[in-house]
Order: sequence, then structure tokens, then C-alpha cells
Amino acid sequence: MADDHSADAGTEFLESWTSATTGSLYGTTGSYFLLCSSPILIITFLAIASLMVDGKKELQLKTTSRYPRIRLRTFPILVGGPFGVVSAAEFIGICLFAVFTIWALYAYTMQNLNVLSELSLSSEGKWILMLILTGLRFGSIGLYCLAFLFLPISRGSVLLSIIDVPFEQATRYHIWLGHLTMSLFTLHGLCFVVAWAMEGQLLDEILQWADEGIAVLPGVISLLAGLLMWVTTLPLVRKKNFELFYYTHQLYAVFVIFLALHVGDFIFSIAAGGIFLYVIDRFLRFCQSRRTVDVISATCLPGGSVELVFSKPANLRYTALSFIFLQIRELSWLQWHPFSVSSSPLAGSKHISVLIKVLGEWTSNLKGKVLHMSGTEGEYGLRSQSRSKITASVEGPYGHEIPYHLTYENLILVAGGSGISPFLAVLSDILHLTNQGKPCLPKNVLLIWAIRKSNELRLLSTLNMESICPNFSDKLDLEVRVYVTRESHPPLEEGNIGEDISTSVSPLLRGSGMSVLVGTGNRIWSGAHVISSAVGFAVLMALLDIFYINPLNIATWWYKGLLLVGCMIGSAIIFGGPVIYLWHRWEKRAVVAEEADDREKDDGSQQSEHFKTMQEGVVPKDRPVARTTHYGARPNFEEIFTSVSERWGKVDIGVIVCGPATLQSSVAKQCRSQNLRRGALHPVFHYNSHSFDL
Repeated sequence: MADDHSADAGTEFLESWTSATTGSLYGTTGSYFLLCSSPILIITFLAIASLMVDGKKELQLKTTSRYPRIRLRTFPILVGGPFGVVSAAEFIGICLFAVFTIWALYAYTMQNLNVLSELSLSSEGKWILMLILTGLRFGSIGLYCLAFLFLPISRGSVLLSIIDVPFEQATRYHIWLGHLTMSLFTLHGLCFVVAWAMEGQLLDEILQWADEGIAVLPGVISLLAGLLMWVTTLPLVRKKNFELFYYTHQLYAVFVIFLALHVGDFIFSIAAGGIFLYVIDRFLRFCQSRRTVDVISATCLPGGSVELVFSKPANLRYTALSFIFLQIRELSWLQWHPFSVSSSPLAGSKHISVLIKVLGEWTSNLKGKVLHMSGTEGEYGLRSQSRSKITASVEGPYGHEIPYHLTYENLILVAGGSGISPFLAVLSDILHLTNQGKPCLPKNVLLIWAIRKSNELRLLSTLNMESICPNFSDKLDLEVRVYVTRESHPPLEEGNIGEDISTSVSPLLRGSGMSVLVGTGNRIWSGAHVISSAVGFAVLMALLDIFYINPLNIATWWYKGLLLVGCMIGSAIIFGGPVIYLWHRWEKRAVVAEEADDREKDDGSQQSEHFKTMQEGVVPKDRPVARTTHYGARPNFEEIFTSVSERWGKVDIGVIVCGPATLQSSVAKQCRSQNLRRGALHPVFHYNSHSFDL
């Protein structure tokens, strides 16, 4: 059969490739690495070269096309299934992986049946051999999937940058691949367990740790670590006990190391490329997160939200839809939490802010810390100057390098609860560009915000639109629709939006600034770090073979697998470390030069409107925008989108959603429905999700 012949051809090619390269410096391990892992590294090097040549990505604004078209990346084709909202481009990727897995299983099964047909065994013997061969095939396919598993969670990866896929979106791919990989590895282990049980040698086989060939016990340990991680990723466990999910996921180190011990160096090298890139990225993030960043402003806002403002160097770039990972040392030395940025990069080059909704224990403790700093006993109070500080460590910022919200002339922003945070930054971005007379494509913006109680309405007033862009309503058609779902009538004090704010402001406008080592930092330095680590890996492996493995005739599989992992980690530290040190020194000199320039300027003129507002201790009252508030109702997206379709006509409309999964599904379903039944004079709705769900 064709599939059987293709499998045989693949086996013959692998054998001929291995025999042709066995006599090389790196031996069989190098052969497998060159064949399976080097393509990922080569693509990474090409991506680095492309980013270095192109330099900083600039936004190219184009007028609205006369002929709006559906795009694969923004057209939701699956909604509400096990994968959530899936775009057409993502669906193609899922299908490719599904086809590969099914084809591999079928081809391997045919190959196994051919092997069994050539042997004279009892019925039980054939079943045992079939289980063992099938288990081997499941393990092989799982290794191929593992080669891609770590790529989406390399937060600062140039591979994600080159295709403009932000980390929060790539995390979904890691989840999908994780389910597939662990399913294959679980079936791999289950087949062997059943076969050994049928032979009556289950315990002896499980405890076996051979020097040559596969070491079983390390594989059992690796699989158990993987199963613990897998179980805690289930939504019921993750959402109810995030800390359990977070801490058990640190077992990835156990999973990877014992997998290398289980299969040995040359088999592990099949998946080593993607894991190596993750090791490089993880060490870089470790170096960035060691720096402590003083919170220069902390504000308790109505509705159970906390705003934190951090100092950052002017050369650290981010967009209004970026996010950061945050650790507060006074609360926990281990927990990191992702938050969307709530400030526009145009609002001030020396600070970045996040808006945090109080939902769990960590965020409740953070709010209590801020209230304690401001000397407030109750839920809210008046501001007081305090020398006490909150010490934070920050990773990022991450996200799209190009602000894609500025590529649409027409925008619909849909937020649920604290999902308003990134849209405050988006509106600030648009208003600053409009005020400065710079190119700004968005002209029609509809903000839809669903909240539970009306006290959250005051969050809108943290954005002083009129002070950013006077008379902005003459240049921007901005409409805000708020839906208060848990209240049927407006409270009597609805109009009072400028009080009940508790603020703690540091006397200094700049504390210890964020590091530029990760996120949207310098591509030359980050590229040099990856390349130097990769070269260092090749050098360490060569030195190990020349001076240790070959002279001593070391042939123990599990030990050579451990040495391979050690070379991966060592190269990132020994060869990548000096690059990070030089990068850090370069950053310090840039900051010193920046501070010298600032001293020549009037300090008062450098204060952003944000800090002036915070020091006044209240949120300013804006001139009202076109805002309607609906009590006891939820947004009817079919009615809203149909109305917008009639009003805005034949245009491209960018739809950005930030909120829970149910909200994303409702909006995506409506985008798909409108696009499928659109007429010649109706718009195309482009669905984009900004929701981060670990």
C-alpha cells in the first residue's frame, strides 16, 4: 500500500542519513539534531536577520479599501467548541496537525501489521507485540509534537514576532499542542503497561533503568510529572485553584529532564530544537525579572480595581494592547500574574500603567497593601503622601509590535468587566494621535462595555479625554454603550464620579525603571543572544565529544541525554550570559544619557497629565461623550452589529474583544453571521481577541 511504502521510504532515508553522518564529530546525536531540530533554528536565524534588516516595525496606515475582504486570521470559523473561538487560519493549522497525526498512526499501524504477519507467534504473543509496537509509535508521534510544544510559550520569541502572533494568542496553541502531546504520551505509556501486565513483568519493567537502550523508570517519572501538569490545566481545576495550576506547571523541568534520561541523547534531539529556544528565552526572562521596579503610583479605584504605575526607560517600546507579567515582592516571591496595559505609549515615555481587578486572594492582598500605604481604613479614602513602596518585578511588555487597532478606520471595542483596561489605552492612543495631528486611521469608534454594577462606571473617568484632545468630538465619532447587568435602575449618586479614590503617590516621578531585555526591546541584542547561545551549544557539544565522551567511550543512553540537556542550559548561561551583561551595560548608559537630557529640561514640563491627575488625588470630570447606559440588560450583538452595518456601510470594521469566554463566543458568532450573509454594500467584521486566559 502507498502509506506502507511511504513509511518504509522514511525509515530507509533515516537509516541512510544516520549511517552517512555517524562518523562525524557529533555522531548519531548530531545526525538526528541536524535532521529534526536544526530547521527550527535555521528559521529562527533567518527571522533574526529579517528583523535586524527591517529594523523597528513601523505602522503603515492605508485608507479604507473600496472592497472589504474577509481575512483568514480574523474570520472566526469555529465558535463555542472545545477549541473556543478559532479563526480560519487557526483551523487550517489544526487540520494539518490532525492530518499528520492520523496519517502517522495509520502508516505505523500498517507497518506493525506487516511485522506481525511475518512472525509465528501465539495469539497472546501477537497482542503483546502489537501493544509494544503501537506504544513505540505513539511515543514517536508524541516526540514530533513535543518539538513544537515549547515554541508558543517562548514569550520573546523572534518566531512569534516575525509572524506577528502575540504571546497571549500563542498560548492557546501551546494548550492545544499540550493536550495532543500528553494524549499521545499517555497512550504510549498505557500500551506498555498493558503489555507488561500481560507478560506478568509489570513491576520489574517499570523499575528498570538500563544503561544501554531505553531507561523505563525515568520515563515513568516524566509521564507522572506530565500527567500532573495536564490534570491541573483542566478549566475546573485551573480557575478554582490557579496557584495549584501554576506551581504544578513548574514540573516542566522534571518532565523534560527525565524524558531525556528516558530516551537518551539522540532520540531526545528530535524535540531539542524547540526546547532549546525556550531555555534561551527563559534565561533571558530570568535576568529581566531579577530587577525590582518601584511602583511610583498606586490607586484604589471604585468598583474593586487597583491601578499601578511603573517607571520605565524611554527606549522601552510597547503598544496600547501590550501586557506584562507582574510579581509583587511584598505579596509573594513566586507568583506571576499577567495584566493588560492601561496606558498609551503616547501618554508618557517614562511610565507604564496597569489596571487590576480585585478577584482573588492575590489581588485582594494587593488592594489591602495600597489602602494601608494611603492610611485608609475603609474601602475608599483620601490620598496621603507615603514613603512606603510596593516593590515589583516585571516581565515584558509582550504583545503585537504593531498597534493593529490603528489599522482600522472603524472600530468596535467590546469589553467585559475589567476588560475595559486595554481599551482605555486604545482610546488614549487614538486621542493623542488625533491631538498631535499625526496619521490616525480610526474615525468611528463604538465602545461596548458590560459590567455587573454601576460603581464600575467611574473607571471610564480615569481617561481624561478632553485634556488629551480638546474638542475631540469634532474629529472622532466616539460612542460608548454601557450595560449594567445586575442593577435594574441607576443609583441616586450616579452622577458623582470624581470621589471615593484612594491614592498613594511616591514623591519621585521615576523609581527603578523596567528592563528592556525582553518584550519589544532591541532586536540586535536579542538576536545576538540567541545566536551566541546556539553557537555556544555547538561548541560545548563538540568539546564534550572530543575531550570526554569519545576518549572515555561513554555509551550510557540516559547519561548522554543528561549531558545534552546540560549543554543546552550551559550554553544559554555561559555564552548567552555575556551578551546579556553587555546588553545591560548598554541599557544603563542609555538611561544615564536620558537622565542627563532630562535635567536640562524643565521638570514640570515633563510631568504627564496622568501624574498631575494622580497628585490631585481625584479623577477629573470629563466633558460628556455620547454615552448611553442600559440597566438590567445585556448587549444584543445581533441588533448592534446590524445597526452598525447599516450606518457605516461598505467598510472594514475591526472588532476587538476583551472579556470572558462567553462574551468572546457571542461576538465571534455575530461577526461570522454578519460576514456570511453580508450584502454588496455591507461591511466586513474582522474579529480580534485580546483576552488572556492562562
